[in-house]
Amino acid sequence: MAEQKKQVQEQDINQLLKVRREKLAELQASGNDPFVITKYDVTNHSTDMKEDFEAYEGKTVSIAGRMMSKRVMGKASFCNVQDLKGNIQSYVARDSIGEESYKAFKKMDIGDIVGITGEVFKTKTGEISIHAASVTLLSKSLQVLPEKFHGLTNTDLRYRQRYVDLIMNPEVKETFVKRSRIISSIRKYLDGQGFMEVETPMLVSNAGGAAARPFETHFNALDEDLKLRISLELYLKRLIVGGMERVYEIGRVFRNEGLDTRHNPEFTLMELYQAYTDYNGMMDLTENLYRYVAQEVLGTTKITYNGIEMDLGKPFERITMVDAVKKYAGVDFNEIHTLEEARAAAKEHHVAFEQRHKKGDILNLFFEEFVEEHLVQPTFVMDHPIEISPLTKKKPENPEYVERFEFFMNGWEMANAYSELNDPIDQRERFKAQEEQLAQGDEEANTTDEDFLNALEIGMPPTGGIGFGIDRMCMLLTDSAAIRDVLAFPTMKFTKTQTQYIEKLIA
Repeated sequence: MAEQKKQVQEQDINQLLKVRREKLAELQASGNDPFVITKYDVTNHSTDMKEDFEAYEGKTVSIAGRMMSKRVMGKASFCNVQDLKGNIQSYVARDSIGEESYKAFKKMDIGDIVGITGEVFKTKTGEISIHAASVTLLSKSLQVLPEKFHGLTNTDLRYRQRYVDLIMNPEVKETFVKRSRIISSIRKYLDGQGFMEVETPMLVSNAGGAAARPFETHFNALDEDLKLRISLELYLKRLIVGGMERVYEIGRVFRNEGLDTRHNPEFTLMELYQAYTDYNGMMDLTENLYRYVAQEVLGTTKITYNGIEMDLGKPFERITMVDAVKKYAGVDFNEIHTLEEARAAAKEHHVAFEQRHKKGDILNLFFEEFVEEHLVQPTFVMDHPIEISPLTKKKPENPEYVERFEFFMNGWEMANAYSELNDPIDQRERFKAQEEQLAQGDEEANTTDEDFLNALEIGMPPTGGIGFGIDRMCMLLTDSAAIRDVLAFPTMKFTKTQTQYIEKLIA
């Protein structure tokens, strides 16, 4: 029975698509091909008239957008047009636009893109509308819009066909409008702080600066194997060496990892570096930046995510990783002095570790297991073990730890910052330790970057640096459940189904 219903639905859709193509052929044959139109003079968006009706009443406006509904009633009809900012009703009468134009209007389909010029008025029911003087078909829709595109059964299709998702779900469009404003306000804040936006290579011979497995490719012209960058760090630091004291980049990075609600293999990262400051300066900058962006985009420093309120207006908590583990796991790593003691504590608390893991690695495993989920309000977790921080300055008073922090909200890591290591001799030893990890099977370990070491030998000033996950920031500020909800075109498993379907319809 279900299979029969599916076949009937496919036949109905095929017939509708066939009719739309026939309408297009008829228009083209009569010299009215909508696809030859190159422009339409838009004077207003739908919300202009709705937000200030008194200023527009009786005035002539021109809008353009997608026809989302149509009611034909003899000599007069209504349609609803959706544009970037919203939608508005139009009253289309035969006596106003002419008999031939009215016939053409009646043949238009839901989904067609139209331009409407007319006077602004209010209907008897009080709805602000446009009394059309002309209706122009600007683009013919050859596909059928779904009646209901939202819901769990269509989540995969929503991500694959984001263009339809944007049409059918206004809240989705609003998310991406907010994302654009978030990135714009970040730039505005940093520019105001004297930072310079720069661009660095995406194709690199040595993908360093983070613990991640890179994507690999081949450059035919030079017959060289290259990688896609996994971070922005090492090239931005080269610019600090060159005397550019405050630099930042917002760009795509690529990590060959799995997919989940917070991870996509390509994502937007912002990294910034400031000479003559340290990780304390980066904490202050992070706190001020988050407050500024929230106020600019949302109009408040209090945000709600999944029903939980987080207050960006209060001072952010600052706690060391050792103290956090002691607080939430009841294990004090200040009292653990050897690798054997760390392993014993891990076994006692059922924390899984690998043979290659050192004491600092095990501390980090405790943190991930027992602490992260509790860090809901804005929190800086400071002073990481040296084993997991190959590019960071040691704490002078305790060289087992480094001047690094991770910024957490909602139990998520939102940013990662260092007092940057500028000792080339120490840096070489850190790279060597990373390569040993690589040899033991750690595919995310860094390899030695000789040109970067050469830059450090030229001399890099004391520097604070930080990396922000822009997508997670957008998730929090738009109350979006998954990273795919804030990526216009998230990575999806390739499928031929849609292509085959369209080819079948055209055949």
